[in-house]
Amino acid sequence: MLKLYDCKTAPSPRRARMLLAEKDIAHDTIQIDLRKGEQMSDAFRKVNPRCTVPALVTEDGVLTENAEIAAYLEATYPEKPMLGATPREKSLVAKWNWRCEMEGLMSIASALRNSTPAMKDRALPGPRNVAQIPELAARGLKQIGWFFEDLNAQLTENEYVAGSHYSVADITATVVVDFAAWVKVYPQESQTALLEWHEHMKTRPSYDA
Repeated sequence: MLKLYDCKTAPSPRRARMLLAEKDIAHDTIQIDLRKGEQMSDAFRKVNPRCTVPALVTEDGVLTENAEIAAYLEATYPEKPMLGATPREKSLVAKWNWRCEMEGLMSIASALRNSTPAMKDRALPGPRNVAQIPELAARGLKQIGWFFEDLNAQLTENEYVAGSHYSVADITATVVVDFAAWVKVYPQESQTALLEWHEHMKTRPSYDA
């Protein structure tokens, strides 16, 4: 049985949780309270020395990155493909999932981690302390707004983020939109395609996984 080290309130492990739900893969879950710093404990360091969640324990070892988890689950459970079915679909899913990560999640994380007093010296996740840079917070807020513009344009022409089929890109984009509320950035009323897509995502069982 797979074992997922999770944090119910954090965006990164939510991506793994949603993927497992979409593929209907049975697994056990262990909650790690990031607010209490449980990810820094000696016990969890033995699971993941990088002190981050998610961490998925498999018979082949511990997977600690969402890209790694998605690749493993797709190869092990190929039904309900989430990384694309054809070469073109695979390339589009990879492209848009990367953009959702780098232009979406990273922008929000930069804004949050470089401005929140509780994250002083925790500007980057992991075992090392890193000082905050306020300028990066300001840039992150601008970047997420720009990304919402681009995502709305993509969804104006496509039913899902990477084309005509639901994929991990939709999972990541869903987390981006919800995570952005943490820094008080929201899709604009004029971004109707993005707003309609997000409402549709809320109807999927994995949304509340």
